[in-house]
Amino acid sequence: MRTVPIERRPNKVAAAEFASPPPIDRRDRSFGAFLKSLPDVLVARDFLRVVSAIASAAKSRKAVVAMLGGHIVKTGLAPLLIDLMKRRVITHLAMNGSAAIHDYEIARFGATSEDVARGLVDGTFGMAEETGRGMNQAFTIGMKSGWGMGEALARALKEVPLSNGDLSVMLAAYRLGIPCTVHAALGAEIIHQHPATNGAAIGDTSHRDFRRLAASLPALHDGGVVLNLGSAVIMPEVFLKALTIARNLNDGKPTNFTTCDLDMQRHYRPRVNVVQRPTQFSGKGYEITGHHEIMVPLLTWGVVEALET
Repeated sequence: MRTVPIERRPNKVAAAEFASPPPIDRRDRSFGAFLKSLPDVLVARDFLRVVSAIASAAKSRKAVVAMLGGHIVKTGLAPLLIDLMKRRVITHLAMNGSAAIHDYEIARFGATSEDVARGLVDGTFGMAEETGRGMNQAFTIGMKSGWGMGEALARALKEVPLSNGDLSVMLAAYRLGIPCTVHAALGAEIIHQHPATNGAAIGDTSHRDFRRLAASLPALHDGGVVLNLGSAVIMPEVFLKALTIARNLNDGKPTNFTTCDLDMQRHYRPRVNVVQRPTQFSGKGYEITGHHEIMVPLLTWGVVEALET
């Protein structure tokens, strides 16, 4: 048996990287102090690096693309995303169809997220008249007017009485002049069950939004950030295709940007299509697992703290 002096052994953790408890004398219990108290280890380290990357991108006017799944909206996180848009941190908001539905219902009616199991028994699941008709009519008008799906929905929301218009990420993005794109999956969303559904309008407006997303990605080059918040399939797949279009048209750029997949559990497509493949030869990808209603507020507060210090 051969032994070696401990000073020659590489170590993954050092005492200096340990967490700090809240100070007893209440000198500083701010959110900034909390961030500094985190252990410089594993995902806590990754989280701080993602926060730093977003703040650096915002300061240097690089793109920060936030991609949303429906759960992000229906867990009450819209005010945080709207705040980041107002601060000009988020430069492009992209979402799947379910996120748009939840956002539309919250804005118009003040509630969303029905009991699926209960409605499935008698065939009433997803059959809300106002949601289906209002959104599908918006798509038809959008197709005729040359708008993307996100813009069509925001314009439609402007024209009707709203219960909580200040909570709509689509409407906020439109008012702030920030691209907001919706990426539909035919047959996967409740509004496709409605008699007013027009497949051509869905395809036309959503495809226009796909092109708009691709057009936003070159601004990621050398310091931008892509956040995938709660979309397990649609947004990772859409992002990968939009990225290859951007690189095809821009001599292989954008490169050297940061990606982060943040979800309640780890999935294959976000890991491969967001975290690994886009940053394979440059940049850095992170995978952070946690409940949205806790992690997104932490991320938002961390970014604001970094911007103000």
